Amino acid sequence: MTQYNSTPPAPVERKVKAASIAAYLGLVALLAILNAVSDANLISGLPDVVEVFAAPLIPTAIAYVAGYVAKHTPRPDLGQG
Repeated sequence: MTQYNSTPPAPVERKVKAASIAAYLGLVALLAILNAVSDANLISGLPDVVEVFAAPLIPTAIAYVAGYVAKHTPRPDLGQG
């Protein structure tokens, strides 16, 4: 017999929301810049292997900083407040 948990799901933490939104906006901004410039010379100075990883690092760094700076969501059910 399956038992169902009647406890409502925990809210999405502010840190997760902030990091997700920042990653999305960071990537949109990066793509807008690359689309406007349309210049491959922006990253041509990097080695070929590094060029592949250069663009995704920017939104990742933005998401990390946004998640780090965002306030923690209190969880009274865990004894934290």
